[in-house]
Amino acid sequence: MALVDLEKVTKVYPGGVKAVDGIDLHIADREFVVLVGPSGCGKSTTLRMIAGLEEITSGQIRIGQRVVNDVAPKDRDIAMVFQNYALYPHMTVLKNMAFGLRLRLLRGPIWQMLHRRDARKIKEQIRTRVVDAARVLDIEHLLDRKPRQLSGGQRQRVAVGRAIVREPAAFLFDEPLSNLDAKLRVTTRAELKRLHHRLKTTTIYVTHDQEEAMTLGDRIVVMKDGVIQQADTPLQTYNCPVNRFVAGFIGMPPMNFFDGAVKMIDGQMIFEEGSGLTLPGNGFTLVVPPHLRERLIGQVGRHVVLGIRPEHLYTRPLESSAPLKVKLNVIEPLGNDMDVYASTDLHDHVVGRVEAQGGLEVDSRMTLYMDLRKAHFFAPGETGMNLSQTSESAHAIA
Repeated sequence: MALVDLEKVTKVYPGGVKAVDGIDLHIADREFVVLVGPSGCGKSTTLRMIAGLEEITSGQIRIGQRVVNDVAPKDRDIAMVFQNYALYPHMTVLKNMAFGLRLRLLRGPIWQMLHRRDARKIKEQIRTRVVDAARVLDIEHLLDRKPRQLSGGQRQRVAVGRAIVREPAAFLFDEPLSNLDAKLRVTTRAELKRLHHRLKTTTIYVTHDQEEAMTLGDRIVVMKDGVIQQADTPLQTYNCPVNRFVAGFIGMPPMNFFDGAVKMIDGQMIFEEGSGLTLPGNGFTLVVPPHLRERLIGQVGRHVVLGIRPEHLYTRPLESSAPLKVKLNVIEPLGNDMDVYASTDLHDHVVGRVEAQGGLEVDSRMTLYMDLRKAHFFAPGETGMNLSQTSESAHAIA
């Protein structure tokens, strides 16, 4: 078990393509950190640089107290689980799980120094570790089978078991659940969480699935274009996104955004949608809630973006809410809840996750109510900063 430190790590591919741009990240001993972001954000490249499968262009990577920039992958004391499992089809589950450990203990100078009976003892120890790991993963009954005789979930557990038996300083997971069906992803996700709680090994996990990131990580690192946008606990990232990109990426369905401007009218601070700055008039208006007025005083007369999550839209008024008149376009029942896809005079795509109810019809008009206690205001632009937060709460980098 060990901490992992990245200092100003950069990766530039031939042709000047910058995949990772000077990131700083501290991962504590025993911490479970998830790197998440859209395709091409640099998360897998970062993981491969930690593993030693990609050379870094500049910066420094430290595992434990050792700088590993020039250390071979096999000597970094890490274990990696890939998306495609990477199992040997001609070997049994037992031999697949033992393979890496056998290479490590029964090859090279160590092997040459051992007497045959010592080697036999080591082989017995390897088998014991494999059986113990298989018991933890509930695949002990599969040890004599070959990969083709296993389901996708079982193959994934074998790959995880192969990593466990090595007892590494850190586990690296590269989208390990991507090939599983939806139901199996949920159960395997829970198993990984339970396994980390039991083993308490430093874990770095890469995924593009924000729900996976939220449920697994002690901390999630949101990346875009090779840059860390925010590194924080799942709930802090969800409740206090540092910019518009993080707000839109974390949460499903994504946050709704409305362009407009902040104005002072008759002594009241008002947000007016459209307001002639980016869109024509006829948008909705709302009174800026009291807890945000001081933070938005410098934005009066300027273009800002209102953000409200679908789950913070309701079909009935709340104590601190603002009405939003919409036309219903699509209704998706989800059991206890339902997603309603709607449009306003200025926006074609507004999503609300509301309590399931009858009587709603497509093409009908209704009023949704925005919970202003949960509202966010952002500067314009794809990565516009969250204006609703104080500078102390807007900590984007680890």
